[in-house]
Amino acid sequence: MQYIIGIDLGGTFIKLGLLNSRYQIKDRVVLDTTDFSGKGALIQGIADFIISFISEHNLQRKDILGVGLGLPGPIDSQGGCVRYLPNIPGWNNVPLRSILSEKIKLPVFIDNDANLMTLAEYKIGAARGSANAVCITLGTGVGGGLIIQGKLYRGSTFTAGEVGHMPINEDGPLCNCHGHACLERYIGNRRILSYAKEVFKNDISLERLSALANKGNAKAKKVWQDIGKKTGIALTSVVNLLNPDCIVIGGGVANAGKILFDSIEDTIKSRAMATQAQHVKIAKAELGDDGGIIGAAILVKQKGLA
Repeated sequence: MQYIIGIDLGGTFIKLGLLNSRYQIKDRVVLDTTDFSGKGALIQGIADFIISFISEHNLQRKDILGVGLGLPGPIDSQGGCVRYLPNIPGWNNVPLRSILSEKIKLPVFIDNDANLMTLAEYKIGAARGSANAVCITLGTGVGGGLIIQGKLYRGSTFTAGEVGHMPINEDGPLCNCHGHACLERYIGNRRILSYAKEVFKNDISLERLSALANKGNAKAKKVWQDIGKKTGIALTSVVNLLNPDCIVIGGGVANAGKILFDSIEDTIKSRAMATQAQHVKIAKAELGDDGGIIGAAILVKQKGLA
């Protein structure tokens, strides 16, 4: 049996998984992105863990179909190049596929992390059966992916789907992408924690904020309702423009649950054009934290068998 290594590189954590050809995860490792000081150290660290992962499971390189890697930013998936990563400094036009492939002596395929989460949810998750779907990830950053007529849509320069960088105000704070008033600047987890600190006058975790909201705490509920409203405003534009069958929402912030989803859905239903609003379904990602590595494995299998 051949295996696939799927990697989901985020601004906070790196998740590595060993999967079989049916996309079942046989083992996984989670690393802290900030443990690596700079681009070179991060690439070398990933390479070292891949090699040790293979060795620990008594596998050889011939047993590995390939390595799939999702990254949080604009990626030239065809050329294998990372254009830049808004929330991880030092990445500009990095030919990651060739660098990593040379280090580990295996086929490597890369794509935007939200594209891979979208691919996974479309194939075996909450978007299965939909011809047109939008998937977004709410975490350190806000990513997005598009399924149009049953195919992952990457755009002319392979950078489509950046829902997190849609401006939701005419003026607003500068974003790491160099835009202004991007959705990510209002609902990325760092901004939520900052907002919650302003409200509660001390530090509070996302988990605690969700727990308080679920117990009826008015301040916590207000925070999540505001985040849901801002998310819903951006998604209203997406719904009107693309008329999707469903919008799938994943990432750590999505764990806030019903109060967040109700606010998002209420905003879309009240603001989007009636036909599109009535048709679209809002769903939580079914694959949770595994969506990125499963999508990376699907990418490898598609490319490896092409």
